[in-house]
Amino acid sequence: MRRATGIGGRLVLAATVLAVVATSVACGGDTADPASPAPSSGSTHHGHGQSASPSPAPLRAGERFVTLTMPQPYSPVAPNDGTDEYRCFLVDPKLSATAYLTGSQFLPQNADIVHHAIFFQIAPADVQQAREADARTPGEGWQCFGDSGIDGGAWVAHWAPGANEVLLDPGLGYEMPPGAQLVMQVHYNLLATNRKSGSTDQSSIRLRLADDSTPTTALDTLQLPAPVELPCTAQESGPLCDRDAAIQDVTRRFGEAVGDNAEQLVQRCGKGKPVPGATQHCDYPVEDAATIYAAAGHMHLLGRSIKIELNPGAAGASTLLNVPQYNFDDQAIRPLATPIKIKKGDVIRVTCTHDASLRKMLPQLQHLPPRYVVWGDGTADEMCLGLLIGTRS
Repeated sequence: MRRATGIGGRLVLAATVLAVVATSVACGGDTADPASPAPSSGSTHHGHGQSASPSPAPLRAGERFVTLTMPQPYSPVAPNDGTDEYRCFLVDPKLSATAYLTGSQFLPQNADIVHHAIFFQIAPADVQQAREADARTPGEGWQCFGDSGIDGGAWVAHWAPGANEVLLDPGLGYEMPPGAQLVMQVHYNLLATNRKSGSTDQSSIRLRLADDSTPTTALDTLQLPAPVELPCTAQESGPLCDRDAAIQDVTRRFGEAVGDNAEQLVQRCGKGKPVPGATQHCDYPVEDAATIYAAAGHMHLLGRSIKIELNPGAAGASTLLNVPQYNFDDQAIRPLATPIKIKKGDVIRVTCTHDASLRKMLPQLQHLPPRYVVWGDGTADEMCLGLLIGTRS
């Protein structure tokens, strides 16, 4: 969902203070049963189908709703003979005083082509940079593979299939200063339309904003990626089954910043040497104490399972997230039953299992050539991304 190295090192836990929200360097780890197909992966993602969004929970004291909609309908175009476009749109909550984002509900207008959405808070000083990116790009918004393309953007909300309203616990929220705006990054996938746009999208987000009359603890979202090194099955062959060729193809479709992710993750998590296999993990040493309230995981259609662990193999180890049967259409944030405190010296491990044999089972992928799958921004590529939401101690 976001560049593996991140802006300002945000994805490298050793270089950041961990913080997260409640609501809704080796290879190995837990494995899923490869014999049975994931009940999930893409079972409904043809798109996701159109359904009415459930009503939000009632407002709490000091809260108000603000709904932001893309300025104009947008018809996505996948570049470089691909099937995906990431498009960013600047939306303005018109804040005249400090507010806290205490919940959000993304409202996809055209769920057949919307794969996921991420919202980045843009500081007032950086809003002009976003306006200039919009102005120099034909059409609504600007293309933004990897991240928002704007310096300093902080992840404050996201949506993926299965997520409805994200409602944070009382006293928790993302601080938004006066004049701050949001970049809405929407991943459009055109697999279901055979690369043809044809239709438009004008999605919205309903923000739940609280004033600063009640003490609120500021939150952050930590992104923890792990490698994807999934070779073709023994029954598959073709030019893209070569790892180098597959990385070149990702680079062609999404640019060098995304194409570099595979090697950067191998350097960060695998001591510089890729180890092909269905299951990969990455360990992140904790540099700063924090309290974790919720977790989530993101993979694409070949995902089988994802897990986030604290101090695996050590006394007192715990599991922050365990999705043994990953479902692309159920990516809601999982609140922890009890907030967990982490301290300097702890280790957080993210582990994902993918299954290349699902390519033959999913109508969306059956017509695509087999490939060695690495980290990539397309629905037919893969990711392994752990998300933690919490507060710094």
